[in-house]
Amino acid sequence: MIAFRFAFRSTDMNTQEFSPVNTTSENFYADLPVLQNFADITYSANFSDIPNDWAVIITDVTESTKAIAEGKYKDVNLLGACSIIVILNIVGDLEIPFVFGGDGASILIPNKFINEAEQSLLAVQKLASDEFKLSLRVGIVPLTAITSNYDIKIAKLRISENYNQAILRGGGISYATRLVKDAATTDLYSPKAINAYAIADFSGLECRWQDIPTRHDEILSLIVMATAPSQSQIDLLYREIINQIDRIYGQGAECHPAISTNLALGFEDKNLLSETRVFTATQSWLAKWFYLWKIRLINLLGTILMNSRIRVRGFNWGDYKKIVSESTDFKKFDDVLRMVISGRIKQRQTLMNYLDKKFREGRLVYGFHVSDRALMTCLVFERDGRQVHFIDGADGGYALAAKKMKELMKS
Repeated sequence: MIAFRFAFRSTDMNTQEFSPVNTTSENFYADLPVLQNFADITYSANFSDIPNDWAVIITDVTESTKAIAEGKYKDVNLLGACSIIVILNIVGDLEIPFVFGGDGASILIPNKFINEAEQSLLAVQKLASDEFKLSLRVGIVPLTAITSNYDIKIAKLRISENYNQAILRGGGISYATRLVKDAATTDLYSPKAINAYAIADFSGLECRWQDIPTRHDEILSLIVMATAPSQSQIDLLYREIINQIDRIYGQGAECHPAISTNLALGFEDKNLLSETRVFTATQSWLAKWFYLWKIRLINLLGTILMNSRIRVRGFNWGDYKKIVSESTDFKKFDDVLRMVISGRIKQRQTLMNYLDKKFREGRLVYGFHVSDRALMTCLVFERDGRQVHFIDGADGGYALAAKKMKELMKS
């Protein structure tokens, strides 16, 4: 099993009083203090600079809206997760920050890993093209090319004992994304092939759960970007937005899209084919058939163990769904606030009225997408430990929410 570490350091200090950590060590992210509450991300004092000997990786599926319209939303999600897992497998037990964006990802790595990262990401691009008939855009931007124009500030938020989430702000991630997408600069930051046989390690990637139905009326995929003129005003506005969402939807299980009682492993092709195609790319139809049936049998065994609460080597499998639920990323921030939440139609209408009022005041832009279910793509390194589960709304949640937000920005 690939070794990987999500570090957690407990503290009794008020997280709003942490001093930023300034270091050039590749361990700087592992050494950051850990915030305990989501609202703590709205305090500037909780954020630190990223060392200049690091780089930002940006990936996204081009024309993702078209792919989603063609029913490829699971493939779009999976390729975003693929770009994260191959980098985690390169850095091994070094803790690095990353954020899943639905149709892509933002990842930060020390410069020493760039050459290996380029080759692995080229392999993911080839997989996207050959196996899924999709195009994955990839760029690697040095911090020094970003910080002359924008900041990248980082904090670390405790989601569970198995997963600490990176929180990124300052405009630098958005700027890096523009550099990677802009036709005038994209070639400067595209990976360079060293050999024609680049390979990638996808160990730990799983896509085996059924679509997760809402427990209420709907699943809301939401993106909000504050447009206040100063950082202090932006902080206050995001704090207000988060408090408003908490007031409308609740803070915990009330709005969580993936609680243990509505998680079920999948057995149909539509639930398992995406993972199968990743691990059997270029192989024969027989190899694909065997892999598909192998994970069906694994899911059957997992279902039996979870329902019977059998203890294996000290691990109670009846607790596994709870571990999965607690290690999801349904709330996050990387220059914009992103959430996937389960709720009622009336709750969404109340929230949209609030957001629309703030938009008309010129204080924010937002986008949203509504579905009846959520999707989950998983990175699992230990069943009873290190793991993270990426959540998105079905039918293209984040990607379609981003499309609506861009349309609103134009207006």
